[in-house]
Amino acid sequence: MSAFEDLSKKAAEFIDDNKDKIGDALKSEQAEEVSDKVLDGAESLGDKITGGKFAEQLKGARDAADGAIGNE
Repeated sequence: MSAFEDLSKKAAEFIDDNKDKIGDALKSEQAEEVSDKVLDGAESLGDKITGGKFAEQLKGARDAADGAIGNE
């Protein structure tokens, strides 16, 4: 087994053993604050790159992602 396969297996086991804690962390206030900053930046960058042509679609994608992470 390669080092990558071993690391992948350990990561999968960790995630499986800690599903509830990971889920709680993703729904925390801290995750909400961090995700808002990251998502706002990504939306802004997307607007800049596309010249605002896809602003509505980017806002929708940002809002969908925001609903999946954090607590708001």
